[in-house]
Amino acid sequence: MSTNTVQKSRKPFAIAMLVVIIWFMIAGVFGPLFGKLTSVQENNNSSFLPKGAEATKAADVIKTFAGKDSFNFPTLILFEGKSTPETFAAINAHLLTVGNLKLDGTTAKISDYLAPGEQITVFPSQDGAAILANIPLDGQSIGKALPNDKPVLPAVIAALRADVKPIAEANGYTHYVTGPGGLLGDLFGAFGTLDSSLLLTTLGVVALILIVVYRSPILWVIPLISALFALSTAGGIVYLLAKNNIIDVDGQSQGILSVLVIGAATDYALLLIARYREELHLHANRFDAMRAAYKGVWEPILASGSTVSISLLVLLFSQLTNTAGLGPIGAIGIVSSMITILTLLPALLLVFGRWIFWPRRPLFDGDDHVMSGPWSKVANAIGRNPRRAWAITGVFLLAFAFTSTTLKADGIGTVDTFTGNPESVVGQKLLLKHFPGGEGDPTQVVVSADKIAAVTAAVKGAPGVTNVVPVLEGIPMPGKPMPAVKIVNGKAILNLTLDKAPDSVDAGNDVPEIRRLAHAADATSLVGGTSAVYFDVRSANNRDNKTIIPIILIVITLILGLLLRSILSAVLLLGTVVLSYFATLGVCALVFNHVFGFAGGDNSFPLFVFIFLVALGIDYNIFLMTRVREESMKIGTRAGVIKGVTVTGSVITSAGIVLAATFAVLGLLPLVPLAELGFAVAFGVLLDTIIVRSILVPALVHTIGPKIWWPSKLQHEKV
Repeated sequence: MSTNTVQKSRKPFAIAMLVVIIWFMIAGVFGPLFGKLTSVQENNNSSFLPKGAEATKAADVIKTFAGKDSFNFPTLILFEGKSTPETFAAINAHLLTVGNLKLDGTTAKISDYLAPGEQITVFPSQDGAAILANIPLDGQSIGKALPNDKPVLPAVIAALRADVKPIAEANGYTHYVTGPGGLLGDLFGAFGTLDSSLLLTTLGVVALILIVVYRSPILWVIPLISALFALSTAGGIVYLLAKNNIIDVDGQSQGILSVLVIGAATDYALLLIARYREELHLHANRFDAMRAAYKGVWEPILASGSTVSISLLVLLFSQLTNTAGLGPIGAIGIVSSMITILTLLPALLLVFGRWIFWPRRPLFDGDDHVMSGPWSKVANAIGRNPRRAWAITGVFLLAFAFTSTTLKADGIGTVDTFTGNPESVVGQKLLLKHFPGGEGDPTQVVVSADKIAAVTAAVKGAPGVTNVVPVLEGIPMPGKPMPAVKIVNGKAILNLTLDKAPDSVDAGNDVPEIRRLAHAADATSLVGGTSAVYFDVRSANNRDNKTIIPIILIVITLILGLLLRSILSAVLLLGTVVLSYFATLGVCALVFNHVFGFAGGDNSFPLFVFIFLVALGIDYNIFLMTRVREESMKIGTRAGVIKGVTVTGSVITSAGIVLAATFAVLGLLPLVPLAELGFAVAFGVLLDTIIVRSILVPALVHTIGPKIWWPSKLQHEKV
């Protein structure tokens, strides 16, 4: 290397080193904060309440009956076995002491988290084969953290299970801690693995794929380190925003953040490294090679990141707090990934030099090696008969798309949320054998004090209602006068016991008729409780599906049109990805119904799949078509398609495999919604990568020819 070349390289090398040092300083600030992200999670029931819904308004009024900002969140303990007066008395006496139980080795006790004004109640079943206890927890307090920064609810459930086991066994009972508290406790327990095992598994899977892709014992470390820097930065920013109550974060959004950032950052890294390797064959100086590579990839990476982050921000229009919260969290993750890969990764590659690619070190030999690989054969095969290629793939995708009408995504009860059978699920199923489904967790109707009798008479005939009783000032005692009905600010509460599990779809379907009858008797009445909450959540999800998805389609179309300077290509690309989306839903319907045997899917499933599949899936079309446009300006559209597919085939396929693998890791969690989301995005990304981007889009563009660039001047090229 000449003296001039060395001097020419010193300044960019110094800049690269400075960028690396700055990023290590950033990681030093945000990395520790990312480690605290779990401590600011809001996993209480209010995370799922739809804004402005009737159940939410009812919950606000019901809180006033407790005397402060709280609401009753029942945890049920089912004792199954023959009940006698002696065993009932023993169980009852013991349960009155559970408030003194210490939680997770701290000074906190269960009594600290009981709903104010409520008492632990125990009652036998009519068949004499079970006893049911209701531990009324404070719905606000259980979402907070213990003194050791661990979540409250899982600790309460664990303490109850350990405590009641001896007394249950001594009296010949089997016991199950279930109900809303038990089910949600087990749900949060599953979320607890998201910030540790999920992240480690994701990193392990990505590392393995990168080693195979690069066939280098060293190079794979660079993009993985960059992805970790992006994740720690995003996590630290989210922590600061959540701690200052600017955004809400829960276990699900934190887990998705990790998967999203690792997957997206690695995808962007693959694109940059592939173009850099290509340019190293054409430039003697690695800094010149990076400049050329950067010029070719910064725009598609920026467009890709903007598409995904803006699409995620559209979730802010959701009526659901947890869905709306995922929007800015995901957008922060994508923007962090984009900035990290466009700054830190190039700096690291330049600092280490060509040897980082060892043993396949790219030489300055002018060898455009990718033009003779397997993707060259694929591209040329499409070029020889493009109409046959798009016709066959189009029919294939349409066939699966029509199957999407059989997808069951109208809601799923908490019992069906788990892929396995934790204690709470087993207990909830056994509960239905001995008690009405809504026992211990009634649907609650807020009524005017002077309309108690009228509303009671009206809702007694509602579908699913087995009992209607008002909330009293105290607990009825044998031989003593009945306590008065509790009145607060001129309002009373009627507890309606339903014959179905309160969180089931069937129970939710009874809510509209209950509301109609209650409103007819008292126009100011409000119907709340678990069944009403789940019904309103499902209604809000249906509304989100109809409003958010069209907005995202418009956003993506605008970004594609600006990037490619073409309306026709933007509409075409969007159409192919939407077709891929519906085909994916069709495959999901077949797999979920006939292979996995899931009871159904949450009705937010189509929206989340759309967000991640369409917004992320469009990335690969962006990566392809920006290169096709670049080549079309040099050699014409049809020849540009052939070269574009050839040079991007390997990197885009690798990126698709990485992203699919990261989302597939969600399937390892024992939660049906996340398993379904992981499968759908993983399969959809592979479908989009292998079929849509590799065959359908190139074949359509080749058939249309230069007109694909309408209305830009490129449509007038001479071919």
